[in-house]
Amino acid sequence: MIGPRLGAHLSIAGGITRAIDRAEATGCEALQIFTKNSNQWRGRALEEKDIAEFRARATNLNLPVVSHASYLINLAAPDKALRDKSVAALEDELARGDQLGLEGVVLHPGAYTTSTESDGIKRIAEGIATAQASQAGSTLLLLEHTAGQGTMLGHRFEQLRAMLDLIDNTSHVAICLDTCHLVAAGYDIISEDGYSNVFEEFDKILGLDQLKIFHLNDSKKPLGSRVDRHEEIGQGHLGTEPFGRLVRDERFQNIPMVLETPKADGGRSSSIEADTSDLKNLSLLRRLRNE
Repeated sequence: MIGPRLGAHLSIAGGITRAIDRAEATGCEALQIFTKNSNQWRGRALEEKDIAEFRARATNLNLPVVSHASYLINLAAPDKALRDKSVAALEDELARGDQLGLEGVVLHPGAYTTSTESDGIKRIAEGIATAQASQAGSTLLLLEHTAGQGTMLGHRFEQLRAMLDLIDNTSHVAICLDTCHLVAAGYDIISEDGYSNVFEEFDKILGLDQLKIFHLNDSKKPLGSRVDRHEEIGQGHLGTEPFGRLVRDERFQNIPMVLETPKADGGRSSSIEADTSDLKNLSLLRRLRNE
């Protein structure tokens, strides 16, 4: 295989190891999962036999795996009770990542709501430091660049930089980029010149060495919309050309890239059979990778 590992976010319905079954059925070279219900603060404890099987199979398949943290977490929240629950939930996410031997846990940094951007950034950095202080393993925390809806932080590279600058030890903190979010936030990766400029800017502000995973999604909404609406590859405002540049870009050959595109069944199936939309999107990306 030449080029980045391509995969998808897949369900753990039926048990954590079922995600490995689905990854094999889909032909994934990389995988993203939730390690619990994404709309719950804490999940049921993972069983030792499931942990062992998951780790063994991922290793045997040479399958890099990351998880996505719960959408409930908001480290930037001015409300102390919500922030404390968010820190505890992040500690749980990182602990589960360490148990499963995951490469990283992807996190939306948070929204400052009724406070200010600078205060929100400070709270995010404090929350990350607190959560990581109790972490026993080495799973990375991957701050996801966001689309910028409402008061959501992380949609500018400078905001992510400010978060990192306030954390004493960033050895286990890195960045996740989402193609839909980049466009929604106003970063033009659609045109050839724009693509070049965006990654030059990212390198200058954050450093390409901080980039550990991509989410590959087209966007239902246009450049600068600040609206997060994922679309299938080539079916939105990005088209196919930017994805071709990404999967052939020599700088990103060792960075996993996973789909978060809409599922054909709406994501409701408990089957281990491959989702037809995932198969279609991965097939297109592989063709672009091999051009």
